[in-house]
Amino acid sequence: MEFGISTFLEANPRTSSITHAERIRQSVEEIVLAEQAGLDVYAIGEHHRIEYASSAPAVILAAGAAKTNSIRLSSAVTVLSSADPVRVYQDFATVDAISNGRAEIMAGRGSFIESFPLFGYDLEHYHELFEQKLDLLLRIRASEKVTWSGKHRPPIDDLGIYPRAEQHPLPVWIGTGGSPESAVRAGVLGLPVCFAIIGGMPERFASLVKLYKDSALRAGHDPSKLQVSVHSHGFIGENDGEIADRYFPATVDLANTIGGERGFSAYTRQSFEAARSLRGATYVGDPEHVAEKIVLLRKNLGLTRFLMHVDISALPHRDVMRTIELFGTRVVPIVRKELARLES
Repeated sequence: MEFGISTFLEANPRTSSITHAERIRQSVEEIVLAEQAGLDVYAIGEHHRIEYASSAPAVILAAGAAKTNSIRLSSAVTVLSSADPVRVYQDFATVDAISNGRAEIMAGRGSFIESFPLFGYDLEHYHELFEQKLDLLLRIRASEKVTWSGKHRPPIDDLGIYPRAEQHPLPVWIGTGGSPESAVRAGVLGLPVCFAIIGGMPERFASLVKLYKDSALRAGHDPSKLQVSVHSHGFIGENDGEIADRYFPATVDLANTIGGERGFSAYTRQSFEAARSLRGATYVGDPEHVAEKIVLLRKNLGLTRFLMHVDISALPHRDVMRTIELFGTRVVPIVRKELARLES
């Protein structure tokens, strides 16, 4: 099982004075620390809102690649529907070169829609855009020269796409918030999948994991070789109650702003504590509590990778760095020891 950090580089002007430039520089520091703490992955999600500084994940990952040796570097996600798959492949092949073969792409449709009008795409084509662009991306990673045509991008006629990634094939994950359609697509293609579980009870995703693996089996893939990841929010400190008291106020503005846009009910302390409980989807507390939750997640979903989303902009960066350190040096050893005991 692999463990990593995911981030959207939050720099929310409503709750913090940090600039986008400062947050980007901090991210490179986090990549270095994550490797030093023994974590396996650092992933940056692409966003185009004022609350986030992560519109160009590959550029930041390349900066981190130059300062590290072993940690894998991924998007989380690349909004493929509103991107050019040729450029996406070229960007991550470049990260792959700088990192000596540690780059990954997590492709998704995105949980926000800002990139569609920004880059001139019609939301009426939301599903079709992703399907066609994923097809092109997978063709590019499979072959140096590509011939392709679709409805939403000019055709390519036997053209070479460079540089080529050192890894062959360059890893491409499917990122999803829990859509059955996405689980089936990932399974049919035999691609690893990452479920963003940010609410409710993670155990409910067991049916989607089964759907994913069943779809893969029917398509001729070996389910035992498939990778399943989960991305969830988390924050770690030495004292369980104190860390919860510090994390809750930092989440309220963003949760209620975005939730309000989507018609969700108000985020309260009661809903926070439910999410922080053993069967909830938020991994906030001391190392032992967080480790216990991850072990349960492994039992319920059989995941092979866990990504903890750590940054909420109202939190001091030193606390984000401490969370990364505790995750790698305290939580992961507990989880590995317990899994070894359970699975021996």
